[in-house]
Amino acid sequence: MKKSQPKDPDIKRAQANWKKNRYAKALEACASGRSFTTVSGKAIKELYTPADLPGFDYIRDLNFPGEYPFSRGVHPTMYRGRPWTMRQFSGFGTAEDTNKRYKYLLAHGQTGLSVAFHLPTLMGIDSDDPLAEGEVGKCGVAVDSLADMEVLFGGIPLDKITTSMTINAPAAVLWAMYIAVAEKQGVSPKVISGTIQNDILKEYIAQKTFVFPPRPSMKLIVDTFEYGAKEVPRWNTISISGYHIREAGATAVQELAFTLRDGIEYVEWGLERGLEIDEFAPRLSYFFNSHNDFFEEIAKFRAARRIWAEVMRHRFMAKNTRSWWLRFHTQTSGVSLMAQQPYNNVVRVAIQALAAVLGGTQSLHTNSLDETYALPSEEAVTIALRTQQIIAHESGVANTIDPLGGSYFVEALTREMEEEAKSYIKRIDDMGGMVQAVELGFPQKEIADSAYSYQKAVEAGEKTIVGVNAFVMEHEPIPLLEIDESVARQQVTRLRGVRKNRNQSEAKRSLAELKKAARDDLNLMPYLLKSVKAYATLGEIMDALKDVYGEYQEPVTF
Repeated sequence: MKKSQPKDPDIKRAQANWKKNRYAKALEACASGRSFTTVSGKAIKELYTPADLPGFDYIRDLNFPGEYPFSRGVHPTMYRGRPWTMRQFSGFGTAEDTNKRYKYLLAHGQTGLSVAFHLPTLMGIDSDDPLAEGEVGKCGVAVDSLADMEVLFGGIPLDKITTSMTINAPAAVLWAMYIAVAEKQGVSPKVISGTIQNDILKEYIAQKTFVFPPRPSMKLIVDTFEYGAKEVPRWNTISISGYHIREAGATAVQELAFTLRDGIEYVEWGLERGLEIDEFAPRLSYFFNSHNDFFEEIAKFRAARRIWAEVMRHRFMAKNTRSWWLRFHTQTSGVSLMAQQPYNNVVRVAIQALAAVLGGTQSLHTNSLDETYALPSEEAVTIALRTQQIIAHESGVANTIDPLGGSYFVEALTREMEEEAKSYIKRIDDMGGMVQAVELGFPQKEIADSAYSYQKAVEAGEKTIVGVNAFVMEHEPIPLLEIDESVARQQVTRLRGVRKNRNQSEAKRSLAELKKAARDDLNLMPYLLKSVKAYATLGEIMDALKDVYGEYQEPVTF
């Protein structure tokens, strides 16, 4: 016999009793226990309800994907239209070594390339420079001249693949090399697509691979905006990066605020050049970190889109809808990976990658489990790529758009992060902008303070790191991919061969013309292209510009 359903008064009475007893006891237990915070220290309530969203209208505020202010995504169909680009960051040894890894990754389902350069290239010096000793090919691929770039992309059609290059101070030079390789393949610069990071502000703030002082560095970046808009229209001439800001110890809100304020600064400098906002803004892109706190990261990505859309529409009066879009690449958090119990890193990366996908990323790199020790092995990088493929094809999270939209917790956290980030942005505006803030040391000190507070919390056991300060056990070493000094010898041999066999007068003339153009304050991209095609080396080109711009010495701050 079917059991009769309780009448409405019975239901209400049962609910009231439950709230009074079980729920009250649960809240009491929560209150008496330890406090709960996000990774970056934001207090989390025990329960979120409509009361945490005052004034929130589900019809008005929970917009459709692809509609301003894009908190639910910049594309109406998101991953139902196509999945995100799986772009594994890779580079080590010589150009030949990395070319083999690229072909391996493409054969196993990677859909875009991402170049990691070794430290000497990041610093704009050649592999035979005394300062490069011990660093050649160790944390990225060695690229000293157009000859290396030709080998790096040998057999890879540049009209069929998109490429991201993580390079900043010498970004314009490496981009010129890439354009020259495409032309040698018979591919027009009009059709190649990809991204140069080209974000010098975060170098002063966090990563520290700067070369020139801030103002000439900003001038070089605007040169790429101007040249790209006219000559390489499918290329993203900057990837404004919060990744390294977060890795340096910033909180999620600091990463969000400082990165977006960097973006505002670049726009302002472009407008000062006389560029039209809708001429270059659609090719601006972003690069964020995805850290351990699942919901905090999702809220950060959603808040980023909202803030940028508002800034571009109302602060800069952009008319093109694409100028309002915040398109971004995500990389899982390197600093969160631990040498202790390294296989735990597979789990961390999977959670971080899932947060990036639920947050609406356009492309994604998943770190390998062995990156705390050395360069990723083929086995480890395959697991990292398979992580993305399992999320895309097995988990079901890409089947619907913004599945967490409307969650009391997610919407409240998104709003809170948006408000806090805007507060930071206003403080930097009041200082006169990000260049001035950097020169005053403001973001650097904020990040240093946050990093110190976090580390104290870990060492005090207030934040649990599995395998480090809790659940500790002995672990076996894992096999490593190591780069020996034979790589440096090979690289230096090729570099000296390039210098010996090139047309010396042409190389010398191109460098002289580049230096004169820098003194005359001209757009340097045509002169950089001429120099790299004459096989002038990276170090020679950067030295020519140092003669004009000088080198930056960071002020000491306490």
